[in-house]
Amino acid sequence: MRRPSDMPGAYGPAVAATSGLRIEAGFVTHPGKVRAENEDDCLVAPDLGVFAVADGMGGHSDGALASATVVEALSSIGSAVSPSDLMARLEDRILRANAALWSLGQAQGGVVGSTAAVLLLFGNDFACLWSGDSRVYRIRDRAIVQLTRDHTEGRDLFERGVLSAAEMAAWPRRHVITKAVGVRDRPEMDLEQGALRAGDVFVICSDGLTGHVTDADILLAAGTSAPQWACDALLELTLARGATDNVTIVIVRCGQPVEAAAPPIAATTVAIPGTGAPRRSL
Repeated sequence: MRRPSDMPGAYGPAVAATSGLRIEAGFVTHPGKVRAENEDDCLVAPDLGVFAVADGMGGHSDGALASATVVEALSSIGSAVSPSDLMARLEDRILRANAALWSLGQAQGGVVGSTAAVLLLFGNDFACLWSGDSRVYRIRDRAIVQLTRDHTEGRDLFERGVLSAAEMAAWPRRHVITKAVGVRDRPEMDLEQGALRAGDVFVICSDGLTGHVTDADILLAAGTSAPQWACDALLELTLARGATDNVTIVIVRCGQPVEAAAPPIAATTVAIPGTGAPRRSL
């Protein structure tokens, strides 16, 4: 269900039991070309209606532990019976992950935290919740919209009118995170929600992607392509542009209604590029 963080890519289309639309998802994570360790993690659980990206902070092993703690908590959500039940389960898991990371940071006398960008699907509804600068985009009617708002010092100062867009781009602390799971005794997350439409595409990613590609690049790759192809193409583009940070991408495409769709795609075994290792899809 979740992709192990030490593997550069995997693929697994599936029908989401919690959505009224056929769901196909792709995902990839990579350490990039500068950092030795990957502190990102991700969850792709179409049967639960949960998709997430987490970008750990705290340095090396603590960062990897932080993102894994968030993903492990989310992966235990289980099958919800309603949108409100799914939201309640999410809130509970985020509280658990925050408590674990807060306790660890207090014990070490430092900060151990993680961004979290989560997409929830149930019936014909979606919700995205986030803390930090990992993002969720939606592509609809050939247009891309960032549904999340970066929780960074640069963005906060820009929205308060202290910095112009040009000044924000050069602000030395523009990437400093102002919210994340585990950095305070209670987590802070924002929420955006709405109705799903057939054809909607959601892109969830860490800032390792958005630091090197534009919204237009994401739209071009993900707007009409199969999710896994788009993930691989965006990773390749990021690597070609230097990939100075870990890169994680989850792409979710909502197709025709489940009752009108073809039977679910059977699980297959695929070779993961660069590893020679087989991976069983969902």
